Amino acid sequence: MKTDAKVLKFFLLAAVLLCPLLAPAQLAVTVSPPKVVGQKAVVQLKMKNNLATKIESARAACFLLDGQGKVIGQTTKWVIGKSGLESKGEATFNFVVSSRQPFTTTNLTARVRFSRVNLDSGPVADVAHEVVVSPGVLASH
Repeated sequence: MKTDAKVLKFFLLAAVLLCPLLAPAQLAVTVSPPKVVGQKAVVQLKMKNNLATKIESARAACFLLDGQGKVIGQTTKWVIGKSGLESKGEATFNFVVSSRQPFTTTNLTARVRFSRVNLDSGPVADVAHEVVVSPGVLASH
């Protein structure tokens, strides 16, 4: 019985120590602040595939919010497609969000949500765990 307890403690300790090394791979996405020009806002995504497999395609929605958090525009697009994104590869995609009227404020925020990521090996990635979206930072001049 004591041997079983020692073996169990060993495996638990090994699991605790090795967990940080087994951090999940991911599609890392950086969302730049919107750039407004008249009736259009451009939101740039920079993506890096940290997964072990090629991403065949990925679909995402971009929501444009005003200073009070109200959605004032949105669009959904395939942000990775055609040639896909190789493992360790990087890509850029520009969302263009149009409005019927010129945007009345430049205090806009972009929120991006991925709805589907198709992997080369056939399965669909778990977007809740394998896609990490981070806000970009405005460069100061």
